[in-house]
Parts: sequence; structure tokens; C-alpha cells
Amino acid sequence: MRQAIKEAQKGLNSGEVPVGAVLTGPDGEIVAKAHNQSISLNDPTAHAEILAMRAAGVFYNNYRLKDTTLVVTIEPCIMCMGAAINARISRLVFGAFDPKTGAAGSLYNLTTDNRFNHRIEVVSGIMEKECGELLQEFFQLRRGEKTVLGEVPKWS
Repeated sequence: MRQAIKEAQKGLNSGEVPVGAVLTGPDGEIVAKAHNQSISLNDPTAHAEILAMRAAGVFYNNYRLKDTTLVVTIEPCIMCMGAAINARISRLVFGAFDPKTGAAGSLYNLTTDNRFNHRIEVVSGIMEKECGELLQEFFQLRRGEKTVLGEVPKWS
């Protein structure tokens, strides 16, 4: 999770919503890591989880990511959970819950939906406070409640 938080911090520093993700292989070795880049890439699918899964697919030369663990600072959205299910990710570990868009227990729980042909083991609340604070800091900056050196990019 510490590596995912470092990725989220990179996103925060570049004006992105601070979400970080790492994907580990069966041995626990990190094979991919990413942070949100939707704003900088003008790509609504450039979430940290999607970018990490893309990189892992290249690493494994396979679109199936069996026996891997996806570690994310924030509970994934529907798009990212759908991709994780399709990739056959084995385990999801996340920090803070997302009551507005979370799809691993908060708003939806795609991980236990019996209509899918794959289930993902979920471990939640890991370093929850630290992960949640990154998001709080980002939105405080966006609302102008905090001052920092330099300009924070504006929402378009």
C-alpha cells in the first residue's frame, strides 16, 4: 500500500485526483504501478487501476492477470472493478472506501455478484486514514480551502 500511496502522491502533485495502484504477481513482486492520469491524458479511462492493469498485461504478455493482487488507495469504481473481473485478478486490496462510486462494497459490490463468472477476494481498510487524507487534501485544494506553492490546475 505504501507504493500505491507514493503513486497517488504523484497524481496529487500533477493535479490529478490522487489515486494510486500497484499490481503484484503471485510472489508479491510489483509488476506494475500507476496513478490517475485522466486529466493529463484527456482520457476518462486513465484511472490508476486501468493503467496498472494495462502495464501488467504487457509485462505478462497476457490479458488475463490470474494470481495477481491489485492494491489501490481508494475503492475502485464500476469501470475498474469490471476490468479487474475481466482480467481475472485474484485479490483486491484497497485503503479508503468510496461511498459515492465504490464498486467493492460501498455503493455496489461487484466482487460478490454471482452473475459474474469470476470472484475477487477483497481486503479493505488498509492504511485507510492515509489514503483518505490524500483525497481530502486534493478536494480542499480544489475548493481553495488550502493554499500551496504554485497553481493548482482548474477543473475544465
